[in-house]
Amino acid sequence: MTHDYLVIGAGPAGVQMGLHLKEAGRDHLILEAGEAPGTFFRTFPRHRTLISINKPHTGSDDPEFNLRMDWNSVLIGDEGPTFPRYTDRYFPAADDMVRYLGDVAKEHDLAVRYGTRVERVSRDADGTFTATDSEGGTYRTPCLVMATGVSRPYIPTVPGIETAEQYATMPVDPEGFTDQRVLILGKGNSALETADNLIAHAAVIHVAGPHSLRLAWQSHFVGHLRAVNNNFLDTYQLKSQNAILDGDVLDIARDGDGYRVRFAFSRADDVVKELRYDRVLVCTGFRFDASVFSEECRPQLVIKDRFAQLTPAYESVDVPGLYFAGTLMQQRDFKRSTSGFIHGFRYAVRALHRVLEQRREGTPWPSHTVPATPEGLAAAVVARVNRTSALWQMFGELGDALVVGDGTARHYEEVPVAYAHDNAAFGRDEDLFLVTLEYGPDHDKVDPFDISVRRVPQDEAGSAHDAAYLHPVIRHYRAGVAAGEHHMAENLENEWDRPDAHVRPLTDFFARALSGGDTPAVGGDNPAGAREAR
Repeated sequence: MTHDYLVIGAGPAGVQMGLHLKEAGRDHLILEAGEAPGTFFRTFPRHRTLISINKPHTGSDDPEFNLRMDWNSVLIGDEGPTFPRYTDRYFPAADDMVRYLGDVAKEHDLAVRYGTRVERVSRDADGTFTATDSEGGTYRTPCLVMATGVSRPYIPTVPGIETAEQYATMPVDPEGFTDQRVLILGKGNSALETADNLIAHAAVIHVAGPHSLRLAWQSHFVGHLRAVNNNFLDTYQLKSQNAILDGDVLDIARDGDGYRVRFAFSRADDVVKELRYDRVLVCTGFRFDASVFSEECRPQLVIKDRFAQLTPAYESVDVPGLYFAGTLMQQRDFKRSTSGFIHGFRYAVRALHRVLEQRREGTPWPSHTVPATPEGLAAAVVARVNRTSALWQMFGELGDALVVGDGTARHYEEVPVAYAHDNAAFGRDEDLFLVTLEYGPDHDKVDPFDISVRRVPQDEAGSAHDAAYLHPVIRHYRAGVAAGEHHMAENLENEWDRPDAHVRPLTDFFARALSGGDTPAVGGDNPAGAREAR
């Protein structure tokens, strides 16, 4: 059985890619090990509450704007359904995600073959991939898209860790931990979600890991600890028998009905102490499972072998024709932006589909013309940044490309920034303006609730380049060389359309750029080449 495109996995990413491939009329098939879409969400998160927000009531009837506050829907357009129709809970239940994905796949009659577990992927000399399932069925394709997610636990190398209980299989009834001393390995949301569940029953809970605990409200990375899971921190700081341990677990050993754990404390000059626990729970995250690949097409892995290394086109760096969709795309922006989560990777998957259309079908990246004048370009930028959900969610990673040449200007939406620099279709020999939404370079270095920290005044154009909060950034490249950049002033309501604070400084920036020079005139501009795009 041969198809032009083969997608492995029918989670949110596989469903999203299936929607695009079907709309484009491409020959494709999605293989899914489970009996329905979203198998991962039938088990995880273990305590059954998602940390992806769901906000049905935004005060707006603009569906594009509302996707900024809807972190669970896939991109379908006006054909629906959207996730907020299923629940009005701000942090929804995982079972709602399972129902939603199942309905999307059914209503759109997606080409999914369920109950098909791929156990081996090989590649012929001509570049054709063959996926073999557990029943011996084979599926061939020149273009393979892995949308399997991070399907295996990431287990650190610690002697004796195999004797501990794993997040994927540990019991979640807190009464089973009554009056016990519990060590939880990990400092992410799965670890703190677990700790929060045990607070009322366990006698002592220690949460341990070698790195500092990062709070999402400070780092702006939603994979760091979210406020919905941080009740445990209160119990630690207010001395309720619980603690955060900073350092390394040296080894774990069974001791009768419990465990002896040797721990080296980072903030005490690596002093080693032996601690006694009744239970040890390993909540250290997940990784990509590359074991199905034969040697000739096994992708290179990075970040402690948790992800395949990808090009700007989301293709394996060493296996041509092998692409990755969904949370596996986060290798490109690991702990910087949001492609590890549905509200980010749904746009990255759309970008990947456009890459495939460009490369394999000869279909240009969607674009439209705008007036090639300073006023026309400024109007196009202002209109986009005030409603786009893609640039809002995938901050710093996806951008709009405005290509100006021969008296015309073409507007390409939602292009991966690195791909725009890597692709001649986006004005390599012309004036290219890349528009992104970004936080300031040191946004995660200060406590945003500390009123003693100086902040750039709202809507102050002259200091916009020092803004820490999310704001539009426009970078100019002339024949591929950085020529200047402009920062639009922060705004409390994220409305960048004030004539004096936003529109006029942006228009002036375009006027200088199109006249052949980018000499800064206002504080919203940086000197030419002062800060490169990532």
